[in-house]
Amino acid sequence: MKKLSYVFMISAAAVAFQSCNHGAKDAKDSADSLNKTKDTTTNVAATGGIAVTSDDAKFATTAANGGLAEVALGKLALTKTTNQAIKDFANMMVTDHSKINDQLAAIAKAKNITLPAEPDSAHLKKADDLSKLSEADFDKQYVSAMIDGHKKTLDLMNDEAKNGKDSTLKAFAAQTAPKVQMHLDAINKIKDNMK
Repeated sequence: MKKLSYVFMISAAAVAFQSCNHGAKDAKDSADSLNKTKDTTTNVAATGGIAVTSDDAKFATTAANGGLAEVALGKLALTKTTNQAIKDFANMMVTDHSKINDQLAAIAKAKNITLPAEPDSAHLKKADDLSKLSEADFDKQYVSAMIDGHKKTLDLMNDEAKNGKDSTLKAFAAQTAPKVQMHLDAINKIKDNMK
């Protein structure tokens, strides 16, 4: 009997560990799922409800996910490159996106929106792939990732500023878009100088 309960405890611990591990890899999906649960009138007593539409909540989790990834990749770049322009850009990513992330977190707290605590699995894989590259390859791939990421983020901010329903999130997006455009211009200039 002791052996059976020991096996059961080990199995339960393995399942619990696997569940925690899976959640960490898909932090954005977990946040979206929690927000969806809050976004129902039948769960308001249990969840506290959510003060924005599901589209606005999805914007917040997507923006937070991108911001967390920018900071993480910026920190990685600071350890991988000797290119001063890329180092300066990476420092700007860590500083600017940390501030933007903090602003968004404050809004999310006020609106009862759950945000991811770390980048999603796709961004974590990208960081892992980049970390394995030589410096020259890293520089090219990092610059390419920053251009792609900032184009997507700029589209996201402009769309929310134009079409969002929540006035606070719309204002956040409108305020953030010019900063993202500045980042995109800066990384495009770095790319042009690398040729």
